[in-house]
Amino acid sequence: MTKPLLPRRQTLNLLAAALLAPALPAAFAAEAAWPSKPVRIVVPYAPGGTSDAVARLLGERLQAALGQPFVVENKPGASGTSGMDAMAKSAPDGHTLAFAAVSPLTLNPHLQPRMPYDAMKDIAPVAQVMYSPVYLVATSAFSGKSFADVISQGKAKPGQLAMASSGMGSIGHIMMEQIARKAGVPQMFNHIPYKGGGLVTNDAISGQFELFTANPAPALNAQIANGKLRVLAVGAPQRLAHMPEVPTLAELGHADANLNSLFGLFAPARTPREVQLKINAEINKLLAAKDIQERLTTLDNVVSPTKVETFAARVQREYEANAKLVREAGIKAD
Repeated sequence: MTKPLLPRRQTLNLLAAALLAPALPAAFAAEAAWPSKPVRIVVPYAPGGTSDAVARLLGERLQAALGQPFVVENKPGASGTSGMDAMAKSAPDGHTLAFAAVSPLTLNPHLQPRMPYDAMKDIAPVAQVMYSPVYLVATSAFSGKSFADVISQGKAKPGQLAMASSGMGSIGHIMMEQIARKAGVPQMFNHIPYKGGGLVTNDAISGQFELFTANPAPALNAQIANGKLRVLAVGAPQRLAHMPEVPTLAELGHADANLNSLFGLFAPARTPREVQLKINAEINKLLAAKDIQERLTTLDNVVSPTKVETFAARVQREYEANAKLVREAGIKAD
């Protein structure tokens, strides 16, 4: 006897399921197998700064743990925008990441008129790594002894006190603008933007400018330790364990300038969720290691691993807060 035919829709559904069945396990297997080839970590700043040093440390440990090369590539330019754009336009498979401060996502869009990416749609915050204080540092060219001297000299000769930062729209630049705003002298400093903290340190040693802002980094902290550079104030929640004599900007009456940097790993937005979760898990595992914590906290960084969702929410909040800050302070990138 002939069996009745299945309804057309049911037949099509079964056929589709049969075709998809082999593909689904393969897709999940590919994601679970990350990394399946060398991973590129883009650092959107010049070599020698905080991002570069930490990215190389993490890359070295991830390579040892996962058995694939992790290659750091420095792509400075436009206060981090150039490197983040290169990462955002890469294949969304977890094999091109970026390690950076959040400012190319949370500050640059409010300061740069033509962004090459949508910071909230094209880039995925994947793994939060650390908070980093911001130092206000004096070079041998600065004749003053304290933060009070910065204010007095800046007021006496507006626009003549040269202060460098790691770039237009960087946290250090915003800090500088907030200090000037609080002092009532909007053009207090002659701002000298660089393409990363490492380049700033090189010129600071030879006294190319009086002051600069920077996050901790091995080369910078070595020069502070030997007395060639002096930290006058810090942007941090409290005084730093390794510099208890240095006041925070909040203590000095500049709460709006008391800023610090949040750093993490980012991926193209369409990177599979499973890959994002695996990257996050591997980073959190590394950050739990005592030797990694010691290397980061020795430079006054605060290790702060968290979930993918929590990191993304913090980036979103900073983006919204910085829009208000830039608007109310009238800060411009040029």
